[in-house]
Amino acid sequence: MKLGYCTITWGGVVGHPVGVTSVKDLFYLTHGSMDTAVKDIAAAGYQGVEMFDGNLARYEDNPEQLRGILEEAGVSLVSVYTGANFIYADILPDELHRIQRAAELAATFGAERLVVGGGARRAAGTTEEDYRRLGEALDRVTDIAEAAGLTASYHPHLTTIVESPDELERLMPLTRIGFCPDTAHLAAGGADPAAIIRKYPERIRHVHLKDLRKDPFSFLPLGQGELDFPDIVQAIKESGYDSWLMVELDEYGGNPREAAEISRRYLQELLP
Repeated sequence: MKLGYCTITWGGVVGHPVGVTSVKDLFYLTHGSMDTAVKDIAAAGYQGVEMFDGNLARYEDNPEQLRGILEEAGVSLVSVYTGANFIYADILPDELHRIQRAAELAATFGAERLVVGGGARRAAGTTEEDYRRLGEALDRVTDIAEAAGLTASYHPHLTTIVESPDELERLMPLTRIGFCPDTAHLAAGGADPAAIIRKYPERIRHVHLKDLRKDPFSFLPLGQGELDFPDIVQAIKESGYDSWLMVELDEYGGNPREAAEISRRYLQELLP
């Protein structure tokens, strides 16, 4: 298995402000320098990176700049993360327009995978119809990704309608999209991450490794929190998945490179 790291820690996650009034332009972003992030990730010993769709969009008119950053650092762009509400019929075409653009950008820069989160929680409460709509939309995301030569996977996430194990179980039969377990988000939603991986081994197409402390709540570098990563890694191996493990940390109080190095040292001890 190859190790990669997500650039989110270099600035945290934000959304493009234009998206407040124009859904087709709502990208995920991190405000940090991708040049610095890629160099730090490479220096910490990782072979690949994952970026947000909005950070790729910033290089749309100058693709050689990002290609040069990646080539100089000696790392690959493995995956691109995006997401949407998916349950509102009226805005779904604009959301899929944006995901189409994200897939095309990902392919332009040589990525292998498109990772999506989402499924909005309504103020009035979630309905069974919301899961049906989410499942159908994710099938369309899969079609978009495959047309661009990418593999698509769905990432359960806090604040969406797929947080808990029961919610994931409601969704999975309704879509053919691949599954991206995020170990900390699964645990925060009440799941045993290793048990979830063992439940859906044939669906896994991508993996996010992240540690967690539940009280007080905090995402942490690997080995710094409560999760049983020896069992998680064993479950991944049992599933037959033998590809990229992407380490992710949504935020960190210190230097983001330091967090990447902490997780890399932990994985060096854990993985043969």
